[in-house]
Amino acid sequence: MIDENVKIHDQFSLELKVGFVARKKQKINDFAFNIWIFIPNSLDINRFTYTKDDFYRDLTSYIRLITPSYLLRNIADLSTAPFSSLEKSFNTLSVAPTRTNKANYEYQLKMFMSILKSSLREEVSHTISSKLDDDREFLIQSYLANIQKIAGHYRSLQRIVNTPSISNELLDYFLFGDEFMSNLIEFHTFRLIQLLKKSHPQHYERMQGELLALINYEISYKREKGYLVVEKENKKNNQELVFRQSMLKKYAESDLFLDVKKRKDGVWVEQILFSLAAGLSMIFATFVAFSFQQKYGNFTMPMFVALVVSYMMKDRIKELMRFYFAHKLNKRYFDHKIKISTHNNEIGWVRESMDFISERNVPFEVLQKRDRSSILEANNRASNERIILYRTLMQLNRESIDANTEYPVAGVNEILRLNISNYIQKMDNAEFPLYYPDEKDGFQIVPGEKIYYLNMILQAKEAEQWDYKRYRIVFNRKGIQKIETFE
Repeated sequence: MIDENVKIHDQFSLELKVGFVARKKQKINDFAFNIWIFIPNSLDINRFTYTKDDFYRDLTSYIRLITPSYLLRNIADLSTAPFSSLEKSFNTLSVAPTRTNKANYEYQLKMFMSILKSSLREEVSHTISSKLDDDREFLIQSYLANIQKIAGHYRSLQRIVNTPSISNELLDYFLFGDEFMSNLIEFHTFRLIQLLKKSHPQHYERMQGELLALINYEISYKREKGYLVVEKENKKNNQELVFRQSMLKKYAESDLFLDVKKRKDGVWVEQILFSLAAGLSMIFATFVAFSFQQKYGNFTMPMFVALVVSYMMKDRIKELMRFYFAHKLNKRYFDHKIKISTHNNEIGWVRESMDFISERNVPFEVLQKRDRSSILEANNRASNERIILYRTLMQLNRESIDANTEYPVAGVNEILRLNISNYIQKMDNAEFPLYYPDEKDGFQIVPGEKIYYLNMILQAKEAEQWDYKRYRIVFNRKGIQKIETFE
């Protein structure tokens, strides 16, 4: 199964998160995922002005395991994973601080924090979107109770590792987790308050006091422990806080990110074909030289001219053959092949490729999903949209994933971030004056804004069935304005 989500990452970047879920009963899982990008012709983005290297420079890709899914109430249960596994690693380390036990202790800490982060996010989303309005207050009360229980359980573990046999470095790992957890609780509780105020004001009025009490407790706790907190009038402190939160997030989630080894796809085949091109051109040059030598002799003017021309033609034939073979190779092979692994054990591979595609080679279903307006179709006859196809093939080994992860992992997420700064270089100014009639002055100038549309069709293959989804990115010189979704 393939799930995807597109959102704005920053002013000039959009983020696409694609989840590849590997089936439990299927050892080898194959996935195909394509992105068709339709670019207005006026932006002058084509194969001559925007090369593969430009595209891959603008595209950032991360591949990570999907965070194991646990309910918040399950995390609060001391007798089940992940808390039972975390506590066990603490006790084992305190008895025998070996290299293996140290690695497992740090791994359990990171996984616990990653799972907690995902669980808090899902719990808040469920509380807000629940259709059972009468249960919302119960859900908020459960949220508060479970968080207090989880934080209390976690912080009590410090006594286990606060022993002479445990180094300060190992104790720091626990404190990183404590600070990260406190930041998570504060952030998601603020988020819950914000969403309640917007969508369910009656519950906001009743519950804001208890929610703010939890936040104030965590802020007081962080001050007591010496952790950074938000200061209203201290810019430098807040800069350091943002940086530290980013570092803690990277540390907590580092075990979910997979090791990737990227190389060019079809390298050996390419070299063989290029060698064949050189051999064919040499056969031509040798044939011409032998023919003229046999007819005119060794040291004659016709023989001299024939040698010069044959070598000129040999180079051209070699380059033409190289171009022909490279074109054929691109159709069969991808730009890159990426091996993905965790703990030095390979769990699958990814192939990716980018090409400009003419409209006649675009599948009918993709063009149908593109759904151009009549005015755009009329203009398209004179200046076609440029179309980029980004292809991804992924293969996951279910047995390898299960063998190298202690927790139930559904598959992997690929996070793609596309920076569109190159797309705005030849845009018109965003400000556009509009005129409005006015009885007193004759007219008024009303500010308008010029925008452009970048259409993306996502094409995912599952069980021999292609699914399609369309997104439209609204942007201009100021950056990305919004992303519209069309089912």
